[in-house]
Amino acid sequence: MIRHCVEEANVDDESNVIDPTKIRHVTIVGGKIESMSGLIDPASHLNLDYPDHRVTVCVIADKFENGAKAKMDSDGLIFAAVQRSAYSHYGQVDYTQRLTNMIKAVKKNQELRKAAKEEA
Repeated sequence: MIRHCVEEANVDDESNVIDPTKIRHVTIVGGKIESMSGLIDPASHLNLDYPDHRVTVCVIADKFENGAKAKMDSDGLIFAAVQRSAYSHYGQVDYTQRLTNMIKAVKKNQELRKAAKEEA
């Protein structure tokens, strides 16, 4: 399962995210980060005008590194909250177009890597 994640150093004493622009998507397997994306896009995750993918809570991890431990207790994963003050009005988001652009960019990067590998 993909989760929003924050580094422990970015969580205050009351379990609130300090800087919500430094949140990533991660997959956690066996209590450890298995993979992660880049930082979230505030226009889709912190946008009062786009509630479909707003980040509200994040799993806390030691650090952003594959293999880093997720914070857990006897009930499971430990979460930090994103405070209402972190959200702003960014306007409507065309998620379909963003997804299409992302897929094109990933394919282009794959083609460039393949071409560079063939040249080497």
